[in-house]
Amino acid sequence: MRYLALAADYDGTLASHDRVSEEAMRALERLRISGRRAILVTGRRVDDLLSVCPCARLFDLVVAENGAIVYDPATLEEVRYANPPPKLLLKGLRERGVEPLEIGQVVVGTHAAHRAAVQDVIWELGLEAQVIGNRGALMVLPAGVNKATGLERALRKLGLSRHEVVGVGDAENDHSFLALCECAVAVGNAVPSLKATAKLVTAAENGKGVIELIEELIANDLRRVESTLEEHLIPLGMAANGAVVNVPPFGHNMLVAGPSGSGKSTLTAGVIERLIEKDYQVCIVDPEGDYGTLGDVVALGNQWRAPSVTEILSILEDPKVNLSINLLGIPLGDRPEFFGQLIPNLQALRARTGRPHWLVLDEAHHMLPDTWGHTGSALPKRLGETLLVTVHPEHVAPEILASIDIVIAIGSSPEETLARFGRATGRAVPWPEGMTREPEQVVAWFVGDGQPPFAMRPMPGRAERVRHHRKYAEGDLRWHSFYFRGTDGRHNLKVQNLAIFCQIAQGIDEQTWLFHLRRGDYSRWFRHAVRDEFLAEETHRVEQRTDLPPAQTRQMITELVQARYTLPE
Repeated sequence: MRYLALAADYDGTLASHDRVSEEAMRALERLRISGRRAILVTGRRVDDLLSVCPCARLFDLVVAENGAIVYDPATLEEVRYANPPPKLLLKGLRERGVEPLEIGQVVVGTHAAHRAAVQDVIWELGLEAQVIGNRGALMVLPAGVNKATGLERALRKLGLSRHEVVGVGDAENDHSFLALCECAVAVGNAVPSLKATAKLVTAAENGKGVIELIEELIANDLRRVESTLEEHLIPLGMAANGAVVNVPPFGHNMLVAGPSGSGKSTLTAGVIERLIEKDYQVCIVDPEGDYGTLGDVVALGNQWRAPSVTEILSILEDPKVNLSINLLGIPLGDRPEFFGQLIPNLQALRARTGRPHWLVLDEAHHMLPDTWGHTGSALPKRLGETLLVTVHPEHVAPEILASIDIVIAIGSSPEETLARFGRATGRAVPWPEGMTREPEQVVAWFVGDGQPPFAMRPMPGRAERVRHHRKYAEGDLRWHSFYFRGTDGRHNLKVQNLAIFCQIAQGIDEQTWLFHLRRGDYSRWFRHAVRDEFLAEETHRVEQRTDLPPAQTRQMITELVQARYTLPE
């Protein structure tokens, strides 16, 4: 289910002449039975609304006074999000003969014919206030208060984001909250400006239009508007013909595959950034701590402390928080079991809230190995909106690979990467004869569209970060670890990351330090295991200096590492 909530205006939308029809109330009840939420968004005061609306109980929350008040019909609790109207404003309006005046906890309302007088009073008093039109009426509110701000607060209280919501309205003051919703709908009697911006206009008017909308929501989740939501598409890159390559944010799974060091993490980080820019919540399962430095992402866990499933779910309850789950504190062999515990909980959260919108799973061949079914653990029946990153697509469980819609092959042999994916899934890859590819391009294949793979220039991410920065600084390089052995192999001190390297370098005996220094072992490790060419070159210069005492070479090399990487205190 894509849309989990309906946000509806009251006057002119759900209601006609102050009243909601019995048919409309029954439609709201069917909406609730379908598992969806209902939010009423109105310019009316709460007491005024309750005097004419017998169906307030059908709404999870009511946004009143054009966004200034959020009311809970179940608890009768009202929360005010702005200051009351200034007494000077009310006095000035009365002196100008502005009548009638409807005064709420925050809003001041009157007839649209008084607009000039109202604006004059605001100007003369130097107030920071706004005048909002609503067909034949107008409202005065503090700057920054509108139906969108109120709806956003209501959604956060319900644990939903704007991407789970369909909004429906009819008047000028509905523009802001409809723009917030993933899908904006105007009833048939809406003002022309609202119809022009809506993704869907109902054939019927007022409450009958809302009934029409509810029936379609329940029947097929508004499937017919999917192709019109271009503003929510996530750009991946640029094709050879100059066209932007996009991925729809709902209903697709993506695989990024290629050899180590080919740029998978960089491309994935760019996709994550663009998802976050469009308010999609992202949850990253980050085995090596590669994504903890991304902006707007909370990192949970490190090499000393494994995150718990309870912590993860608690953090993801806030739709504004994106999470990177660092698994360095969990032994490699235990990670599939941890993921097996996590994924059903994430799927339950998604069923309830629609979030996290995207799951990013790095080192997917470790989390979802092709041996999964043999261990007795049940594979998730459906991942949904998941980006898998792997060096070995053929080692990912075939049942998971079968759900992939888009494959991005990175590195010098994309044809072989796609062929391995094809063999693992039983698909024939229609590789285009004579396709050329520039070194900075990748190959994309939209598996189900009947078209062959094509070359694409990935859209770069805005974050500048050292590749695999945290893994090299704090993680476990396993078989790429450095060993201080010294002359005749007297030692066997394993260095699994740069933090450990700096610690041992300061304490190892001088003879062992010089043994590796003169052999060029440090720069060789930095170049081939850490893959930092700059650090390797600078270290090589130190290794060539025979005029320096051993203690100074230790200091210079460790300071180079510490300047290049943020090491733990």
